[in-house]
Amino acid sequence: MIIPILAEAAAAAGGITGSFTLGMAGAGAGIGIGLVGAKAVEAVGRNPGAFGKVMTLAIIGMALAEAIAIYALIRAFAGQ
Repeated sequence: MIIPILAEAAAAAGGITGSFTLGMAGAGAGIGIGLVGAKAVEAVGRNPGAFGKVMTLAIIGMALAEAIAIYALIRAFAGQ
């Protein structure tokens, strides 16, 4: 379903712009951060004693997911 939409956007006059790239990366980062947070809460719920270790790994995972959105931001505006 998404492939025909992308093909139509690529064939349009402006093509796929940095705004689309940034939007997709932002959506992906948001989903990734949400999944990391959900699984961290689940892990602490199962084993409260591991809170410190889980929190450290969750923060690192969220930072890595957010870095993808920052790379997309740089890529989106570098192409203009």
